[in-house]
Amino acid sequence: MDLLVEDKLLEKRLLDFLEEDLGFGDITTNALIPKNAKAEARIISKRGGVIAGIQEACIIFKLLNINFNPQVKDGDRVTGGQTIIELSGLAKAILSAERTVLNIMMRMSGIATETSKIVDIAKRINPKLRIACTRKTTPGFRYFEKKAVILGGGDSHRFRLDDMILIKDNHLSIVGDIGEAVNQARSRCSFSKKIEIEVEDADQALEAARAGADIIMFDNMSPDEAKKTLDLLEEKGLRDKVLIELSGGINPENIEKYMALNVDIISMGYIIHSIKALDLSLDFKKTK
Repeated sequence: MDLLVEDKLLEKRLLDFLEEDLGFGDITTNALIPKNAKAEARIISKRGGVIAGIQEACIIFKLLNINFNPQVKDGDRVTGGQTIIELSGLAKAILSAERTVLNIMMRMSGIATETSKIVDIAKRINPKLRIACTRKTTPGFRYFEKKAVILGGGDSHRFRLDDMILIKDNHLSIVGDIGEAVNQARSRCSFSKKIEIEVEDADQALEAARAGADIIMFDNMSPDEAKKTLDLLEEKGLRDKVLIELSGGINPENIEKYMALNVDIISMGYIIHSIKALDLSLDFKKTK
């Protein structure tokens, strides 16, 4: 996407976030801070991690005519106490932006940090493995959460339902047959869309591979079950014809067992819905 167009779309979304927080105005700031009072401030990281949301923060600062000077880039590793962005301008404007900016950056940075930790483990155990997120995202904030995963070295998976065909158990409960579901999807959708199918056991995995699925997702399989299914696909000469994704119930406590398997992707809702925000703060100093 053209960068200017992307910035305009982001600007619109970020204005909505500002409006949600500001309402008809910051009555505390309006009551206490002189209209023309100027200030300097800085955003600092209170613990180490991978920073994300700088682009979004700078768009908000630009909208409010706040001068900004980023000291790091999105995706950089930072340490506790490190300055992230230096700011100057009207004190009222900085105060109005503070919570919206910090909320966005803290959540995005928490996701990027946790993703980076898991990606680093994967590089050690299985360098070809992709770590992906899922659509278990916050409504209205999905773009930013998935962008944070990418900044942490992960894969976004599909952003929306129109990205690719993903045949899940609920689809199969209606269609009834894996082969029929794949055939219908292939005949009714564009050739440009990959077909992924979710399976729960080895028999379904074989059926999906024989039906011509591009990607097979092993859903909620234990490491032992996944290993047996992979071995069966290998035995039947089908393993190299598909990408294999593992998903469901995978977390930092068990992920290394899954990483040791001969799979292509591990997708985790955890890296978005269960992370801890990276602690950031805005230090404010009145200058005039």
